[in-house]
Amino acid sequence: MLFGRSAIALALCLASTGMAKAGMRTCGSQDPVDTINEMFAALYACWEPPANAGGLSMTLTFSLRSNGTIIGKPRQTHASLGEDERLNEAFVHSVHEALDRAVPLPLSKSMGGAIAGRLLAPRFVVVDE
Repeated sequence: MLFGRSAIALALCLASTGMAKAGMRTCGSQDPVDTINEMFAALYACWEPPANAGGLSMTLTFSLRSNGTIIGKPRQTHASLGEDERLNEAFVHSVHEALDRAVPLPLSKSMGGAIAGRLLAPRFVVVDE
């Protein structure tokens, strides 16, 4: 059973590293989220990274309830930041702000049942400018 949970968490993490195209969805859209890609697109649509943040990245882990709200507090599990402390702070703040704007996610009933309580790990990456 433990292997099954780990495999699901890994699959969700790997799915998130593809950085779904946020352009297909607007922040706060109430269109039902039916897939992992739609879920990450909903998060990324609310993300506004600071200017000149190319090369910075951060991964958060958290779980959602079936109603699309976050369980507990998201935890930073990875960060690749730069030397500019102000930019780093602005970048980290932008990621947390994206979550605040995106949740609760409008999960479909089947999606909510499938991911409730599962570990999610979206990776927020700014491609070098």
